[in-house]
This record gives sequence, C-alpha cells and structure tokens, in this order.
Amino acid sequence: MKPRVTAAILAGGAGRRLGGRDKGLESLGGRPLIAYVIDRIRPQVDEVMIVANRHADDYAMFAPVIADDAPGFLGPLAGIATALAHCRTPWLLTASVDMPEPPLDLASKLSDAAADVAVAHDGERRQPLFALYSTKLAKAAKEGLERDLAVWRWQDEHGAVEVVFPDAFNNLNTPDDFRNWENARHG
Repeated sequence: MKPRVTAAILAGGAGRRLGGRDKGLESLGGRPLIAYVIDRIRPQVDEVMIVANRHADDYAMFAPVIADDAPGFLGPLAGIATALAHCRTPWLLTASVDMPEPPLDLASKLSDAAADVAVAHDGERRQPLFALYSTKLAKAAKEGLERDLAVWRWQDEHGAVEVVFPDAFNNLNTPDDFRNWENARHG
C-alpha cells in the first residue's frame, strides 16, 4: 500500500536574486512559476500545501498556504519545520518553488528509499529541498532550526539517504535563468 504523503512547496524566500520579487509568482511562459511546480507535484501526493511568507492570497489560488511559524526569512529549514508541524499525513514531501519541472517520480523514488529522510541528488550534488520526511521528525526540525542548522546538516543528523535523479534539476533563480528556460522550451 502506498504511504500517504503531503507535499509542501517551499515558497518562503526573500527573492534576493530577483530584486526582491516573489520567485514563485514570477511569470514563466505566461504562467506563474508555482503553477508548473504544482502541476508536477500534485499527482504524486495526497495533499499539497504551500509554505509562503508573503502573497498568501495569490498562492492560495493553487493550494492551501501556511507561513513559517518562525518570523522573518530564516531559510528553508524554517519552511520544512513549519510544514512538518502542520502535516496531517505520515510523510512530507518538500519541493522548492524555483524548479518548474521536478521529477514526476520524485515521491515514489524517495519513498522507495525506506528512510526517515530521503533526499534527491542530481548526480553531481544533493538537492536538499527535494526530500521526503517522516512526520515524526517535526520536533527535531524545530530543534534544528533553533540551533540554526543548514538543511543538509540537519538531514545528515537524521540519517539522510540520497536518491539519484540524473540531470533532473533546473533551478530558476535569476531573470536570466527564467529567460533561458523559456527560450529552451519555446524558442
């Protein structure tokens, strides 16, 4: 039987490399970036939420929205800790809003790792925001945030298993990244 999984799209960043604009709401091929991520993640899970620290009404058009429990832009572990605290299923899948085409088998391959923390790896480096967590780690995530740990370090403390998705990750962080993605898809 397939485990019940909730996905949390991490969209809580400050958008520094986009001049402070909200990355997930930036237009990409005529649609907001979040729409692409939701389209790829929703079929893989039972529920979807978006962790966003601003523009909640705009994001709510795509899925229920929660803000980081800790105030300010404390980084991705804050979003993960918040999502784990609010998750109603035994497993939480996280995905970053800055990647329009996460793997279509992300949830199933990470689940096959049979670990409390399974993290995507692109063949060259870990993609720490694309991970599957047992929700029993909710308290540990909050403690990791209080200790100001980097996501990867916190993952390692909890026995992270890496799962390879070769050449599957194309993060969009700058205006040039957005233009290059559009040009590659739409000439």
